[in-house]
Amino acid sequence: MYNNQEAHAMFPPQGSNFLGATAPPASMFDNVPGYEGTAMGGGGGYLPPPAPAYPPPAPEPSPTQPEWNIPSISEDTAREAFRLFVSNHCCWSSGPAKDGMITAMDSFNTYRYRLETFTEARATEWAHEQYNGQPVNAYTQPAPGPWDIQVQPPAHFQEQSTHVMVPYTSSVKECHECLGRGREPCSECAGAGNKVCWVCNGAGVRTGDDQCNHCNGRGRENCSACQGHGSKECDACRGKRQLHVYIQLNVKWTNNKDDFVVEQSSGLKVENLNSVSGKELFKDTQYLVFPVMGFPDPAVGQAAERLVREHQNKYSQSARILQQRQTIELIPITKVTYKWKGGTHTYFVYGNEFLVSTEDYPATCCCTVM
Repeated sequence: MYNNQEAHAMFPPQGSNFLGATAPPASMFDNVPGYEGTAMGGGGGYLPPPAPAYPPPAPEPSPTQPEWNIPSISEDTAREAFRLFVSNHCCWSSGPAKDGMITAMDSFNTYRYRLETFTEARATEWAHEQYNGQPVNAYTQPAPGPWDIQVQPPAHFQEQSTHVMVPYTSSVKECHECLGRGREPCSECAGAGNKVCWVCNGAGVRTGDDQCNHCNGRGRENCSACQGHGSKECDACRGKRQLHVYIQLNVKWTNNKDDFVVEQSSGLKVENLNSVSGKELFKDTQYLVFPVMGFPDPAVGQAAERLVREHQNKYSQSARILQQRQTIELIPITKVTYKWKGGTHTYFVYGNEFLVSTEDYPATCCCTVM
Protein backbone atom coordinates (compact mmCIF):
# COMPACT_ATOMS: atom_id res chain seq x y z
CA MET A 1 0.00 0.00 0.00
CA TYR A 2 1.11 3.55 -0.73
CA ASN A 3 0.82 6.37 1.76
CA ASN A 4 -1.52 9.27 1.00
CA GLN A 5 1.25 11.53 -0.26
CA GLU A 6 2.37 8.95 -2.79
CA ALA A 7 -1.17 8.21 -3.92
CA HIS A 8 -1.87 11.89 -4.49
CA ALA A 9 1.11 12.16 -6.80
CA MET A 10 0.01 9.24 -8.94
CA PHE A 11 -2.39 11.16 -11.18
CA PRO A 12 -2.54 14.59 -12.82
CA PRO A 13 -4.27 17.35 -10.83
CA GLN A 14 -7.98 17.73 -11.50
CA GLY A 15 -9.61 20.80 -12.98
CA SER A 16 -8.82 22.60 -16.24
CA ASN A 17 -7.99 25.86 -14.45
CA PHE A 18 -4.72 24.42 -13.24
CA LEU A 19 -3.52 23.99 -16.79
CA GLY A 20 -3.59 27.72 -17.47
CA ALA A 21 -4.27 29.53 -20.74
CA THR A 22 -2.59 28.58 -24.00
CA ALA A 23 -2.94 31.99 -25.68
CA PRO A 24 -3.23 35.56 -24.40
CA PRO A 25 -6.88 36.61 -23.95
CA ALA A 26 -8.09 39.66 -25.86
CA SER A 27 -8.56 41.53 -22.58
CA MET A 28 -4.81 41.39 -21.99
CA PHE A 29 -4.17 44.04 -24.66
CA ASP A 30 -5.27 47.65 -24.26
CA ASN A 31 -7.12 49.50 -26.99
CA VAL A 32 -4.50 51.99 -28.13
CA PRO A 33 -5.76 54.62 -30.60
CA GLY A 34 -3.90 54.32 -33.89
CA TYR A 35 -2.95 50.69 -33.23
CA GLU A 36 -6.31 48.98 -33.60
CA GLY A 37 -5.88 45.51 -35.04
CA THR A 38 -2.35 45.05 -33.68
CA ALA A 39 -2.00 41.40 -32.69
CA MET A 40 0.34 39.17 -30.75
CA GLY A 41 3.07 37.84 -33.04
CA GLY A 42 2.39 40.38 -35.76
CA GLY A 43 0.86 38.83 -38.85
CA GLY A 44 -0.53 42.08 -40.20
CA GLY A 45 2.37 42.71 -42.58
CA TYR A 46 4.34 45.90 -43.01
CA LEU A 47 2.54 49.21 -42.79
CA PRO A 48 2.31 51.50 -45.82
CA PRO A 49 4.25 54.72 -45.22
CA PRO A 50 2.40 58.04 -45.08
CA ALA A 51 2.54 60.40 -48.04
CA PRO A 52 5.56 62.72 -47.90
CA ALA A 53 4.86 66.04 -46.20
CA TYR A 54 6.57 67.77 -49.12
CA PRO A 55 6.99 66.84 -52.79
CA PRO A 56 10.02 64.61 -53.39
CA PRO A 57 12.83 66.16 -55.39
CA ALA A 58 12.62 65.58 -59.12
CA PRO A 59 15.10 62.97 -60.38
CA GLU A 60 18.06 64.44 -62.19
CA PRO A 61 19.02 62.89 -65.53
CA SER A 62 22.36 61.14 -65.32
CA PRO A 63 25.18 62.31 -67.58
CA THR A 64 26.01 60.31 -70.67
CA GLN A 65 29.20 58.28 -70.74
CA PRO A 66 31.61 57.54 -73.58
CA GLU A 67 32.14 53.94 -74.56
CA TRP A 68 34.86 52.26 -72.54
CA ASN A 69 37.00 49.32 -73.49
CA ILE A 70 39.13 47.18 -71.23
CA PRO A 71 42.41 46.08 -72.81
CA SER A 72 42.64 42.37 -73.50
CA ILE A 73 44.53 40.38 -70.89
CA SER A 74 47.98 39.09 -71.76
CA GLU A 75 48.73 35.51 -72.67
CA ASP A 76 50.77 35.11 -69.48
CA THR A 77 47.82 36.29 -67.37
CA ALA A 78 45.46 33.87 -69.11
CA ARG A 79 47.85 30.96 -68.70
CA GLU A 80 48.50 31.68 -64.98
CA ALA A 81 44.77 31.97 -64.26
CA PHE A 82 44.24 28.61 -66.00
CA ARG A 83 47.01 26.93 -64.01
CA LEU A 84 45.58 28.16 -60.72
CA PHE A 85 42.12 26.99 -61.71
CA VAL A 86 43.34 23.49 -62.62
CA SER A 87 45.42 23.19 -59.43
CA ASN A 88 42.21 23.44 -57.39
CA HIS A 89 40.85 20.25 -59.01
CA CYS A 90 42.56 17.29 -57.40
CA CYS A 91 41.56 14.86 -60.15
CA TRP A 92 42.77 16.97 -63.05
CA SER A 93 46.20 16.58 -64.65
CA SER A 94 48.18 19.80 -64.95
CA GLY A 95 49.43 18.87 -68.44
CA PRO A 96 47.01 20.93 -70.56
CA ALA A 97 47.42 24.01 -68.37
CA LYS A 98 51.24 23.80 -68.45
CA ASP A 99 51.91 22.51 -71.95
CA GLY A 100 48.86 23.57 -73.97
CA MET A 101 49.64 25.98 -76.81
CA ILE A 102 47.40 29.06 -76.94
CA THR A 103 46.29 29.70 -80.51
CA ALA A 104 43.68 32.47 -80.06
CA MET A 105 42.41 34.97 -77.47
CA ASP A 106 39.10 36.72 -78.18
CA SER A 107 37.60 39.51 -76.03
CA PHE A 108 33.83 39.65 -75.36
CA ASN A 109 33.39 42.52 -72.88
CA THR A 110 29.83 42.95 -71.61
CA TYR A 111 27.90 45.48 -69.53
CA ARG A 112 26.12 44.88 -66.24
CA TYR A 113 23.50 47.39 -65.05
CA ARG A 114 22.57 47.24 -61.36
CA LEU A 115 19.79 49.09 -59.54
CA GLU A 116 19.62 49.18 -55.74
CA THR A 117 16.68 50.59 -53.80
CA PHE A 118 17.26 51.02 -50.07
CA THR A 119 13.98 50.86 -48.12
CA GLU A 120 12.68 51.06 -44.56
CA ALA A 121 9.65 48.96 -43.59
CA ARG A 122 7.72 49.06 -40.31
CA ALA A 123 5.30 46.67 -38.59
CA THR A 124 3.82 46.47 -35.08
CA GLU A 125 2.87 43.66 -32.73
CA TRP A 126 1.98 43.17 -29.09
CA ALA A 127 4.91 41.84 -27.08
CA HIS A 128 5.54 40.94 -23.45
CA GLU A 129 8.36 40.15 -21.06
CA GLN A 130 8.60 39.25 -17.39
CA TYR A 131 7.78 42.17 -15.13
CA ASN A 132 10.70 43.35 -13.03
CA GLY A 133 9.43 46.74 -11.99
CA GLN A 134 9.72 48.46 -15.39
CA PRO A 135 7.95 51.82 -15.55
CA VAL A 136 4.57 51.73 -17.31
CA ASN A 137 2.97 54.63 -19.12
CA ALA A 138 -0.08 53.44 -21.07
CA TYR A 139 -2.63 56.26 -21.61
CA THR A 140 -0.49 58.90 -19.90
CA GLN A 141 -0.09 60.48 -23.34
CA PRO A 142 -1.32 59.59 -26.83
CA ALA A 143 0.95 57.01 -28.44
CA PRO A 144 2.83 58.30 -31.52
CA GLY A 145 2.02 56.68 -34.85
CA PRO A 146 4.27 53.90 -36.19
CA TRP A 147 5.92 56.22 -38.71
CA ASP A 148 6.25 59.13 -36.24
CA ILE A 149 8.71 57.28 -33.98
CA GLN A 150 12.32 58.34 -34.50
CA VAL A 151 14.59 55.39 -35.26
CA GLN A 152 18.23 55.78 -36.27
CA PRO A 153 18.78 54.08 -39.65
CA PRO A 154 22.04 52.39 -40.66
CA ALA A 155 24.27 53.71 -43.42
CA HIS A 156 22.59 53.67 -46.80
CA PHE A 157 22.40 50.25 -48.49
CA GLN A 158 23.38 48.43 -45.26
CA GLU A 159 20.71 45.89 -44.27
CA GLN A 160 19.63 45.82 -40.63
CA SER A 161 16.62 45.33 -38.36
CA THR A 162 15.69 46.60 -34.90
CA HIS A 163 12.84 46.51 -32.37
CA VAL A 164 11.53 49.53 -30.44
CA MET A 165 8.94 49.81 -27.68
CA VAL A 166 6.19 52.17 -28.76
CA PRO A 167 5.98 54.97 -26.15
CA TYR A 168 2.88 55.18 -23.94
CA THR A 169 1.68 51.64 -24.63
CA SER A 170 3.23 49.66 -21.74
CA SER A 171 1.23 48.20 -18.85
CA VAL A 172 1.35 45.35 -16.31
CA LYS A 173 -0.94 42.35 -16.75
CA GLU A 174 -1.47 39.03 -15.00
CA CYS A 175 0.50 36.30 -16.72
CA HIS A 176 -1.78 34.40 -19.11
CA GLU A 177 0.42 31.31 -19.17
CA CYS A 178 0.13 30.47 -15.46
CA LEU A 179 -2.96 32.58 -14.65
CA GLY A 180 -0.92 34.55 -12.13
CA ARG A 181 0.31 31.53 -10.17
CA GLY A 182 3.95 31.81 -11.15
CA ARG A 183 4.08 28.10 -11.94
CA GLU A 184 2.67 25.89 -14.66
CA PRO A 185 2.11 22.14 -14.96
CA CYS A 186 5.08 20.09 -16.02
CA SER A 187 4.72 19.07 -19.66
CA GLU A 188 6.73 15.89 -19.11
CA CYS A 189 4.33 14.33 -16.61
CA ALA A 190 1.19 16.41 -17.33
CA GLY A 191 1.31 17.74 -13.79
CA ALA A 192 1.23 14.33 -12.08
CA GLY A 193 4.71 14.57 -10.60
CA ASN A 194 5.47 11.03 -11.76
CA LYS A 195 5.40 8.87 -14.87
CA VAL A 196 4.93 5.24 -15.81
CA CYS A 197 8.10 3.33 -14.95
CA TRP A 198 10.00 2.70 -18.15
CA VAL A 199 11.59 -0.51 -16.80
CA CYS A 200 8.43 -2.46 -15.92
CA ASN A 201 6.04 -0.39 -18.06
CA GLY A 202 3.82 0.25 -15.03
CA ALA A 203 3.42 -3.41 -13.97
CA GLY A 204 5.46 -3.09 -10.77
CA VAL A 205 7.09 -6.44 -11.47
CA ARG A 206 9.65 -7.61 -13.99
CA THR A 207 10.16 -11.33 -14.62
CA GLY A 208 7.66 -13.54 -12.91
CA ASP A 209 6.79 -12.07 -9.53
CA ASP A 210 10.05 -10.22 -8.99
CA GLN A 211 9.38 -6.67 -7.85
CA CYS A 212 10.74 -3.96 -10.10
CA ASN A 213 13.76 -2.48 -8.36
CA HIS A 214 13.62 0.73 -10.38
CA CYS A 215 10.25 1.87 -9.03
CA ASN A 216 10.13 -0.35 -5.92
CA GLY A 217 7.00 -2.04 -7.25
CA ARG A 218 5.00 1.20 -7.58
CA GLY A 219 4.77 1.02 -11.36
CA ARG A 220 5.57 4.72 -11.53
CA GLU A 221 8.65 6.88 -10.93
CA ASN A 222 9.11 10.51 -9.94
CA CYS A 223 9.37 12.92 -12.86
CA SER A 224 12.93 14.14 -13.19
CA ALA A 225 11.92 17.26 -15.11
CA CYS A 226 10.00 18.76 -12.18
CA GLN A 227 11.60 16.72 -9.35
CA GLY A 228 8.19 15.22 -8.55
CA HIS A 229 6.46 18.54 -7.89
CA GLY A 230 4.13 18.30 -10.90
CA SER A 231 4.79 21.93 -11.82
CA LYS A 232 7.65 24.18 -12.87
CA GLU A 233 8.39 27.87 -12.85
CA CYS A 234 6.38 29.62 -15.54
CA ASP A 235 8.50 30.22 -18.64
CA ALA A 236 6.64 33.42 -19.54
CA CYS A 237 6.82 35.36 -16.27
CA ARG A 238 9.71 33.44 -14.62
CA GLY A 239 7.67 33.07 -11.47
CA LYS A 240 6.87 36.82 -11.22
CA ARG A 241 3.15 36.20 -11.90
CA GLN A 242 2.93 39.41 -13.95
CA LEU A 243 3.99 40.49 -17.42
CA HIS A 244 5.18 43.78 -18.85
CA VAL A 245 2.99 44.19 -21.95
CA TYR A 246 3.61 46.75 -24.72
CA ILE A 247 3.38 47.38 -28.45
CA GLN A 248 6.62 46.64 -30.27
CA LEU A 249 7.68 48.42 -33.45
CA ASN A 250 9.70 46.23 -35.82
CA VAL A 251 11.84 48.16 -38.31
CA LYS A 252 13.65 46.51 -41.21
CA TRP A 253 16.06 48.14 -43.66
CA THR A 254 16.51 46.24 -46.92
CA ASN A 255 18.70 46.78 -49.96
CA ASN A 256 16.56 45.57 -52.86
CA LYS A 257 18.83 44.79 -55.81
CA ASP A 258 18.33 43.79 -59.45
CA ASP A 259 20.94 43.18 -62.17
CA PHE A 260 20.76 43.15 -65.93
CA VAL A 261 23.62 41.75 -68.02
CA VAL A 262 23.77 42.54 -71.73
CA GLU A 263 23.86 39.39 -73.82
CA GLN A 264 27.23 38.44 -75.24
CA SER A 265 28.14 35.80 -77.79
CA SER A 266 31.21 34.35 -76.12
CA GLY A 267 29.52 31.14 -74.99
CA LEU A 268 30.15 31.79 -71.28
CA LYS A 269 27.06 31.26 -69.14
CA VAL A 270 25.63 34.52 -67.80
CA GLU A 271 25.28 33.12 -64.27
CA ASN A 272 29.07 32.83 -64.07
CA LEU A 273 29.25 36.62 -64.00
CA ASN A 274 27.33 36.83 -60.70
CA SER A 275 30.51 36.09 -58.73
CA VAL A 276 32.82 38.66 -60.34
CA SER A 277 33.22 42.42 -60.55
CA GLY A 278 34.06 44.61 -63.51
CA LYS A 279 35.31 48.07 -64.35
CA GLU A 280 32.85 50.61 -62.92
CA LEU A 281 31.93 53.02 -65.68
CA PHE A 282 29.10 54.90 -64.03
CA LYS A 283 27.54 55.41 -60.59
CA ASP A 284 24.53 57.56 -59.70
CA THR A 285 23.12 57.84 -56.15
CA GLN A 286 20.02 59.91 -55.40
CA TYR A 287 16.83 59.80 -53.39
CA LEU A 288 15.12 58.70 -56.64
CA VAL A 289 17.31 58.04 -59.66
CA PHE A 290 16.41 58.85 -63.23
CA PRO A 291 16.95 56.05 -65.79
CA VAL A 292 20.39 56.33 -67.39
CA MET A 293 20.15 57.89 -70.84
CA GLY A 294 22.39 58.01 -73.90
CA PHE A 295 24.48 54.96 -73.05
CA PRO A 296 26.23 53.46 -76.12
CA ASP A 297 24.46 50.11 -75.72
CA PRO A 298 20.67 50.75 -75.94
CA ALA A 299 19.92 47.53 -74.00
CA VAL A 300 21.35 49.18 -70.87
CA GLY A 301 19.04 52.20 -71.18
CA GLN A 302 16.01 49.98 -71.76
CA ALA A 303 16.82 47.86 -68.70
CA ALA A 304 17.37 50.97 -66.57
CA GLU A 305 14.01 52.44 -67.56
CA ARG A 306 12.19 49.18 -66.79
CA LEU A 307 13.89 48.51 -63.45
CA VAL A 308 13.58 52.08 -62.15
CA ARG A 309 9.86 52.05 -62.88
CA GLU A 310 9.38 48.61 -61.30
CA HIS A 311 11.33 49.48 -58.14
CA GLN A 312 9.58 52.77 -57.49
CA ASN A 313 6.15 51.23 -58.01
CA LYS A 314 6.82 48.04 -56.04
CA TYR A 315 8.73 49.20 -52.99
CA SER A 316 6.85 52.43 -52.27
CA GLN A 317 3.66 50.49 -51.46
CA SER A 318 4.81 48.83 -48.23
CA ALA A 319 8.03 50.68 -47.37
CA ARG A 320 9.68 54.07 -47.46
CA ILE A 321 12.34 54.53 -50.13
CA LEU A 322 15.39 56.15 -48.55
CA GLN A 323 17.92 56.06 -51.40
CA GLN A 324 18.53 54.59 -54.83
CA ARG A 325 21.78 53.77 -56.60
CA GLN A 326 22.45 52.66 -60.17
CA THR A 327 25.78 51.49 -61.54
CA ILE A 328 27.16 50.22 -64.83
CA GLU A 329 30.15 47.88 -65.00
CA LEU A 330 32.11 46.63 -67.97
CA ILE A 331 32.98 42.99 -67.31
CA PRO A 332 35.92 41.58 -69.27
CA ILE A 333 35.55 38.13 -70.82
CA THR A 334 38.39 36.45 -72.72
CA LYS A 335 37.83 33.25 -74.65
CA VAL A 336 41.10 31.32 -74.90
CA THR A 337 41.61 28.62 -77.53
CA TYR A 338 44.51 26.19 -77.08
CA LYS A 339 45.84 22.93 -78.49
CA TRP A 340 46.99 19.93 -76.50
CA LYS A 341 47.93 16.49 -77.87
CA GLY A 342 46.36 17.22 -81.23
CA GLY A 343 43.01 18.42 -79.82
CA THR A 344 41.60 21.94 -79.72
CA HIS A 345 39.97 23.17 -76.50
CA THR A 346 38.75 26.42 -74.92
CA TYR A 347 38.42 28.12 -71.57
CA PHE A 348 37.21 31.53 -70.38
CA VAL A 349 38.91 34.08 -68.14
CA TYR A 350 36.46 36.66 -66.84
CA GLY A 351 36.00 39.49 -64.34
CA ASN A 352 38.53 41.58 -62.46
CA GLU A 353 39.25 38.44 -60.42
CA PHE A 354 40.41 36.46 -63.49
CA LEU A 355 38.13 33.53 -62.73
CA VAL A 356 38.20 30.59 -65.15
CA SER A 357 35.48 28.38 -66.60
CA THR A 358 35.86 25.42 -68.95
CA GLU A 359 33.64 22.54 -69.98
CA ASP A 360 36.05 20.49 -72.09
CA TYR A 361 39.18 20.06 -70.01
CA PRO A 362 40.94 17.14 -71.73
CA ALA A 363 42.78 15.55 -68.78
CA THR A 364 40.35 14.66 -66.01
CA CYS A 365 40.29 11.41 -64.11
CA CYS A 366 38.23 9.72 -61.39
CA CYS A 367 39.55 9.63 -57.83
CA THR A 368 39.08 6.48 -55.79
CA VAL A 369 39.20 6.52 -51.99
CA MET A 370 40.62 3.27 -50.63
